[in-house]
Amino acid sequence: MKNIRWGIIGCGNVTEVKSGPAFQLAENSSLQAVMRRNGEKARDYAERHGVPSWYDKAEDLIHDAEVDAIYIATPPLSHKEYTIMAAKAEKPVYVEKPMANSTDECAEMIKACEHNGVPLFVAYYRRSLPRFRKVKELLDAGSIGEVRFASIQQNQKIVQKDENGEWPWRVIPEKSGAGLFYDVGSHTLDLFDYLLGPLSDVKGSAVNLADSYPAEDTVSGTWKFESGAVGIGVWNFSAYKNEDNNRIVGTKGEIRFSTFDDKPILLLNEAGEEAFHIEHPKHIQHHHIQSIVDELLGKDVCLSTGKTAFRTNQVMEELVKEYY
Repeated sequence: MKNIRWGIIGCGNVTEVKSGPAFQLAENSSLQAVMRRNGEKARDYAERHGVPSWYDKAEDLIHDAEVDAIYIATPPLSHKEYTIMAAKAEKPVYVEKPMANSTDECAEMIKACEHNGVPLFVAYYRRSLPRFRKVKELLDAGSIGEVRFASIQQNQKIVQKDENGEWPWRVIPEKSGAGLFYDVGSHTLDLFDYLLGPLSDVKGSAVNLADSYPAEDTVSGTWKFESGAVGIGVWNFSAYKNEDNNRIVGTKGEIRFSTFDDKPILLLNEAGEEAFHIEHPKHIQHHHIQSIVDELLGKDVCLSTGKTAFRTNQVMEELVKEYY
């Protein structure tokens, strides 16, 4: 195989800029087919993005002989179903984050892909972005010495109801697994797993302070890393502004960076302060998709797999378990 032909299940908003065009732009990759339950919207997407085929049933796309690999971009509620369906068709799977609604579902997805001999990748694309690769480089080079402490702080304005007066699926636990913590908080937890190793001894608390929608809106927690360093995090989704700040503190300095805000990485140590300005690509999943294509072609390795994403689901589940 010299070129990976992709099919997208769920060609909604996340695929318009973040991911969809990247399948066309990545080397040795193309977007062959898209699917959405609303066939008119699927056809519109295909026409606008130059995609040869469109479907309104997932099974039809999965069994298209011209599709080599499947990207699942639906809400988490259906990730397990479509992953198992694609695995049985012996096609590699790339699934959006969070991987699924629960660790049990994640485990079933991993088992299905292993049983059918296909790889499973997850869209924790920050592992592949140059900005966060730079953080990893600084840590591995010993720029702040031995890591002792890491923290996550994220604030976000409360989400609004849609035009039909309904809350978005991201704050409906039955559809998303939990609230916005699962949807956006997962990115930083997975990033810390990549930067500092798996999180263990996780303890947390989740509450609903604004009492606006069914899911929790505030989460806090503590954990340890493999090195013995400790971590703390707090996520509030009913704040007055959007902001996120991460700190990694070591014996010789610290690194400060944001998961979502477009601001530089800061390295602070005895030598002073150094800022690294590294822009994200226009299509933010481009590097990640390229790494998946390269792994499928035997050229490279993708850093976000079903097994690494399973760990992130485990951590989140532990942090919110008292709420549910």
